[in-house]
Amino acid sequence: MDVQKFTRSIVLALAVSGAWCTQLVYAQATGPESTRAVDGIAAVVNTQVITLRQLDKEVNEVVKSLQAQQIPLPDTDVLERQVLQRLIDEQILNQEALKIGLNPAAINAEGAAAMIAERNNFTLEQLQLEIERSGLNWETYLKGLQQEVLIDQIRQRAVDPRISISDSEVDAFLKSQGIDPNSGRSLPIASESVELGQILVRIPAEADRATQAQLRQKAEDLLRQARDGADFAGLAAAYSDGPEALQGGVMGVRPLEGWPDIFIQAVSGTGTGQVADLVQSGAGFHIIKVIDREQSPSSTGSANDILVTQTRAQHILVRLDQITSDEQAQQRIEQLARRIQAGESFDELARAYSDDATAPQGGDLGWLSPGETVAPFEEAMDRLTINEVSEPVRSQFGWHLIRVKERRERNVGDEFRRLQARQILHQQRVEPAFDDWLSQARSQAFIDNRLDPQANSGRR
Repeated sequence: MDVQKFTRSIVLALAVSGAWCTQLVYAQATGPESTRAVDGIAAVVNTQVITLRQLDKEVNEVVKSLQAQQIPLPDTDVLERQVLQRLIDEQILNQEALKIGLNPAAINAEGAAAMIAERNNFTLEQLQLEIERSGLNWETYLKGLQQEVLIDQIRQRAVDPRISISDSEVDAFLKSQGIDPNSGRSLPIASESVELGQILVRIPAEADRATQAQLRQKAEDLLRQARDGADFAGLAAAYSDGPEALQGGVMGVRPLEGWPDIFIQAVSGTGTGQVADLVQSGAGFHIIKVIDREQSPSSTGSANDILVTQTRAQHILVRLDQITSDEQAQQRIEQLARRIQAGESFDELARAYSDDATAPQGGDLGWLSPGETVAPFEEAMDRLTINEVSEPVRSQFGWHLIRVKERRERNVGDEFRRLQARQILHQQRVEPAFDDWLSQARSQAFIDNRLDPQANSGRR
């Protein structure tokens, strides 16, 4: 494993919430005039207050993370506004999560870290050592993971159900990739991985035409600066409204087809290091930079058969919510495990106590192919023999008991290609859909931003 690349990805993914420095760093960056009352209010989000003390602490952390990434520091007032906007968005996410039955405090960040360690062939202790060697505090790493898991859960609960992909759209996508959806025969096609960065100038939901015109002018000015040689990461840190602003605008690396359609179209013909033409979406104006492109060899011929071992399984789920904490859910699942060991029917207990939609069917999940379930569930399921019941298993959904009913070998080549196509189309659409969801949540929230009153314009 490339440890340097792994550690860099950690820094990029979590720098926005990294607690990497002391008050001295911020004092050096901002000067003694930055001293102020620590109990003042920076912003109010609905009924929740963000204090100046919280803001100063977060700014201190971000200063060090930007320095670690060698990103030019914005002016102090600009940096404060950027960090405060991030804190406001975090409050909105936490409050919206509670409304849909998710409990941010119940997320087991250390459990998520253990999964990451296992996937990278690390122990948890080795992962912690690598994190701390990169300069990132372990507690801050866990805080960043907790936020990532929460966003993922919100997407699954509130956004994914809004996305519908038809069979005809899957057929069209397969044809665009050189695959006949009927025969499975593939034509020569090259895949490409692309790393993108963005500066987002957000358009508020209630913006009138004059405001939209002003924001377009701002975006065009930033585009001109980026193309004239200004530091893109510095511009993003100072001016972007995107969630990755304090990471220098870096959005990560994906296969080209995994990016939203508007980004794919924008970067068509845009070389490494170049900035694409201005793009407008429902979220606002996007300035997209191609940080890197990597072409992989093309493939030809008939698509190979894909033989997999499918598992027919059932489970009992105790879900985490506002009422049920992680500890309470674990206790409940352990009680159910003891009852099964004592001879009670798995099917009947699933019907009576599982929080999953499969409860009426005795928890039957049907035939599962590799990759169809979350990693902790699949790993535990794969270790079971026929009719064996697992120990309690923790995933982001809650606590599970799993029973394997039977297994079979199956050629899923065609199904797999269609599933991949559906997943890629979903990935293209989920981010714009999430942005729309978050924009709507912002517009419905009462936000009193004391540092930037203009940001409150039009909000209830």
